[in-house]
Amino acid sequence: MPAAALKPKPLPTQSTAKRSVLFDSPYQPVTKPPLPAGRPREWYVTHNRRLKAMRLAIALLDSGVYLPDQARNETIRSTAERIGIHPPSDTTCHMVRALMRYSR
Repeated sequence: MPAAALKPKPLPTQSTAKRSVLFDSPYQPVTKPPLPAGRPREWYVTHNRRLKAMRLAIALLDSGVYLPDQARNETIRSTAERIGIHPPSDTTCHMVRALMRYSR
């Protein structure tokens, strides 16, 4: 076996994530455009929660979790850790399952 095949892949030296991210996964931090100004705080909270739920639902579907019954809170939180985002709340986990339910 060639010596090059035995060497591990070098890890990237720069990351924009606040936590460690597995760089072998297809997910990378996304640059986000600024949100519109002048809305109530609750709008921003809901907007960001929906974006997070969509990211998690897509990651779960990519990993083979197709049914909402398979997506328990622990599964969703471990997926969040794997893709490098903060652990979701129970409300966000509920929203992820709702998105999966209506995507069929």
